[in-house]
Amino acid sequence: MNGRPERRGSRRRQAAASLTRSVLTTVLLVVVYYRAPLDRGINPGTLFWFVVGLVALAVAVVWQTRVIIRSEVPRLRAVETAMIGLPALLLLYASVYTVLSTAAPASFTQTMSRTDALYFTTTVFATVGFGDITPVTEAARIIVTTQMVTGLLAVGVVAKLLLGAVQKATSKDG
Repeated sequence: MNGRPERRGSRRRQAAASLTRSVLTTVLLVVVYYRAPLDRGINPGTLFWFVVGLVALAVAVVWQTRVIIRSEVPRLRAVETAMIGLPALLLLYASVYTVLSTAAPASFTQTMSRTDALYFTTTVFATVGFGDITPVTEAARIIVTTQMVTGLLAVGVVAKLLLGAVQKATSKDG
């Protein structure tokens, strides 16, 4: 009986630490997004960094899946992974839209600020599509299409991967 309140307190501390890490990481990502030099032209280096960002996110998900499987609190780790991964994905695409809008203003129905690009990215991810900002050029449409496909993969495959890791971790306890 004495172990229960201690475990509950420990779980609350773990949850608070996880939430704190998630919020601080997301805030850091947003600060980096708003401070990054995204006003440069499009060149092979821009494409390279976009691909590096997507690969880094994929590697992070695989690494986090292993962490979830080994964790004492797999559900909490899965939630933390989602709370950091989703904003990272959205900010990555918002960065690309900002660069594209700056380098080729006719790519969208309006030139986008960083906030506009983040808003647009979120509406694409959420499949809301208000229609106030739309891609006009082929390049912009290709990038938006990759975001749609990546978003579907993030929701489907990554969710399945994370849930599978939680199930594997919790089944070894039971």
